[in-house]
Amino acid sequence: MSEKESATENLISDAMATPSPAKSMGEPGITPLSPSHIQNDSDQVPSGPSFVVVVAIDFGTTSSGYAYAFTKEPECIHTMRRWEGGDPGVSNQKTPTTILLTPDRKFHSFGYAARDFYHDLDPSESKQWLYLEKFKMKLHTTANLSTETDIQAANGKRVKALDIFAYALAFFKEQALKELSDQTGGDFDNNDVRWVITVPAIWKMPAKQFMREAAYKSGLVTRDNPEQLIIALEPEAASIYCRKLRLHQMIDLGTRTTQNGHSPTDNVGGGMTPAKEHVRRNRQSRTFMVENVIGELWSELEEGDRYVVVDCGGGTVDLTVHQIRLPEGHLKELYKASGGPYGSIGIDYEFEKLLCKIFGQDFVDQFKVKRPAAWVDLMIAFESRKRAAAPDRTNPLNINLPFSFIDYYKKFRGHSVEHALRKSNVDFVKWSSQGMLRMNPDAMNALFKPTIDHIIQHLNELFERPEVSDIKFLFLVGGFAESPLLQQAVQGMLQGRSRIIIPHDVGLTILKGAVLFGLDPGIIKVRRSPLTYGVGVLNRFVEGKHPPEKLLVKDGTRWCTDVLDTFIVADQSVALGELVKRSYTPARPTQQVIVIHVYCSEREGAAFISEPGVRKCGTLRLDVSGTESGAARREIQTLMQFGDTEIRAMAVDVATARTVRATIDFLSH
Repeated sequence: MSEKESATENLISDAMATPSPAKSMGEPGITPLSPSHIQNDSDQVPSGPSFVVVVAIDFGTTSSGYAYAFTKEPECIHTMRRWEGGDPGVSNQKTPTTILLTPDRKFHSFGYAARDFYHDLDPSESKQWLYLEKFKMKLHTTANLSTETDIQAANGKRVKALDIFAYALAFFKEQALKELSDQTGGDFDNNDVRWVITVPAIWKMPAKQFMREAAYKSGLVTRDNPEQLIIALEPEAASIYCRKLRLHQMIDLGTRTTQNGHSPTDNVGGGMTPAKEHVRRNRQSRTFMVENVIGELWSELEEGDRYVVVDCGGGTVDLTVHQIRLPEGHLKELYKASGGPYGSIGIDYEFEKLLCKIFGQDFVDQFKVKRPAAWVDLMIAFESRKRAAAPDRTNPLNINLPFSFIDYYKKFRGHSVEHALRKSNVDFVKWSSQGMLRMNPDAMNALFKPTIDHIIQHLNELFERPEVSDIKFLFLVGGFAESPLLQQAVQGMLQGRSRIIIPHDVGLTILKGAVLFGLDPGIIKVRRSPLTYGVGVLNRFVEGKHPPEKLLVKDGTRWCTDVLDTFIVADQSVALGELVKRSYTPARPTQQVIVIHVYCSEREGAAFISEPGVRKCGTLRLDVSGTESGAARREIQTLMQFGDTEIRAMAVDVATARTVRATIDFLSH
């Protein structure tokens, strides 16, 4: 037996062990049987059960929606029914991501309905109700996310995030099944639905897993049937939809031409003042025909061509670099997703900061808690003006101040709102006698600046990377992509280095792409692993190579403890469904239970599980008691399957075919 083969024994240790706990070696371990090798079984991705329909849910920071397609008619994508309610200046097939719970914390309503009901409550009553908005960002910003993480409602009370996400998904499930039942004329069975939920690509694994946990809790799918739900990455979904674009379905910012009869200056992206003809065609129809061809634009792309998808949403901005692989035109991710919390809600925060500057932080904080519904009103008024901001605008933007804002301010300060504006040294914001804040366009543009600067800085950094040279197209998608200010900034930064393409109905791009992804999940062939994964083992101690504090002497053998035996490293290319396999053997033939711990780290070069940033994310316990193996050495195979947004691990006792599986858990600490 070679030195290498006898040298590894499974190690029982804790995720953040600094002094090595292996000294106490409670459970005997395992040693490798064969040199590590990667077995590529990526062709045998299970096709899974057949579904009648694919329903995709775009659970956004600011707005949400769903779309679906029947597997028999994959070229027809239906977006959800028009919602009740709606805002002036905001034409959208999506509904605000807002949720209302009754005072005893039961689900009441979602979207416009939640907002309107909350708004109509008497102020004394509304303090008891729990109203939540923009809560999706909590999953991105919480460092040690778990199923216990809580979020704050408008009245200051705290609720479990998992409950809120589960309520929202249950609402979408009910709406979609209702619509499908009406369409098909019978009770539509949830088992016939393949669900797709989109998440930002830059989310860390715990956040992605959190969405899946919420889906289990909501009854969208069951744990016994995890394949029924796909967690799709937002820019990937956008990328898949952009492949299908025909010339009349988009705007090329470089040439500023569009093919459907309106001048490009009308409005790019069609969000605020949609092209008249477009509206006539689409007033009734919520069905988008996706032709079973590659769009004209795409046909210009050749093998190896690269393009960037910039997904600008409400909460985050996600940048993904893809490369085309012919003949099928599969996508390969070239550089791991990057971006950050630079979505359009950053502009809302800047507006809030401006109000604090004029009226005082103490007043604004009080007002939000004491008059939460009026605060929501004020933000809605701001939202519609925010969408009217444009680089060449000259006339001021008026924002209605709710009566209770004016009233409460006078009570709070003893002088008028008008007085505060005169006294504050904020330029470009004046009081108009109709009870409005008048914002000079420069003042509005200044609110956009920090957020847009972040995005441009990020794009600059991305374009400086060697993997990101020769980009043919930049697809600008997501709701924030409608902003002319953002479009102008991206154009200025690129200076003609690549063509900027903006699909029509840009806010629905991800939703439509997610449906296409659910119909054919194999379309994305290669991803970058965001993390390094491996198992904790013992190696034969080598003087001079291993740190002396890792030495453990056991039964006369000198071992090095805490070694991370790597399965895959961060930023490595992983084919969808790829299996990485290792073989081990128990260190002692009499061993009854074999325990294998799986670890992960954001660093590529992690060598020991005790290093900072390495954490335990899964455990495989294989009970081999009561079985005799005829072979001299029992073979235990450990497999990890990568590629989907989930990672599965499995251990097999080859002699008895006894198997244990584990889904890697990123949420328990």
